[in-house]
Amino acid sequence: MAVGMLQVDVGDLTFDVRTDGPDDGPPVLLLHGFPETSLSWSAVTPLLAEAGLRTYAPDQLGYSPGARPDEVEAYSLPSLVQVTADLMTALDVPVTHVVGHDWGAFVAWALAAWHPDRVRTLTAVSVPHPTAMTLAMKADPEQKERSAYIRLFRQEGEAEAALLADDARRLRRVLEAPGVPAEAVDVYVAQLSAPGALTAALNWYRAMDGTRVDPVDVPTTYVWSDEDVAVGRIAAEACADQVTADYRFVELPGITHWVPEQAPEALARAVLDRIASA
Repeated sequence: MAVGMLQVDVGDLTFDVRTDGPDDGPPVLLLHGFPETSLSWSAVTPLLAEAGLRTYAPDQLGYSPGARPDEVEAYSLPSLVQVTADLMTALDVPVTHVVGHDWGAFVAWALAAWHPDRVRTLTAVSVPHPTAMTLAMKADPEQKERSAYIRLFRQEGEAEAALLADDARRLRRVLEAPGVPAEAVDVYVAQLSAPGALTAALNWYRAMDGTRVDPVDVPTTYVWSDEDVAVGRIAAEACADQVTADYRFVELPGITHWVPEQAPEALARAVLDRIASA
């Protein structure tokens, strides 16, 4: 069993990547969301490792200090997907099972849609397929209200000031939810308080341009929790229309948006069931 942290070069970018599980185990790529890091998978990876899987959890673009470009365009969805594919190549896992939470799910959906030959299975957590989310934001008043925070996040300077003011009170409020350890919140806040770090993370929102993502044709599980304040049922259930391969919808009652921390056992079970059925 090899547990540790790698530094992996992708061109002039250097990513920090947490690893777990046997070196020769089937590879699983875990993509975190905002405003977390690979640390968010800490309760999930031991469960996958026990099942014989080798996990790779990078601090994504903008979150790894050595992979923090200044240009907003570097964080567009096509760019995020390409750098993820390049990272897989650099890790010597050109084809892998993919699990993504929050923004990591957004990237995972697009990776599976645009590079199906590189994704054995997909487990998307919390955030629906981009097309399902876009349609819900346009047609569902409740989802439009749930997603209103994005307007603030897209405002350069104003969002950083609001989230970091008063010892990052608002940023902490975003993270302080059932299941998210207090020490992890401190780590996330410290990392995003470094010069340029929060701006890089918010650039994921600022680079959103409505890029079309086709339906996914790889075996897919979508995990949604019914106490997620950011994603409503209409958007969640619309994912079924965006997968042409085997599809499963796993609903976690009584769980918030922070599924990897609050329900690691249920999430690991969903991932293992998906991998076993591929």
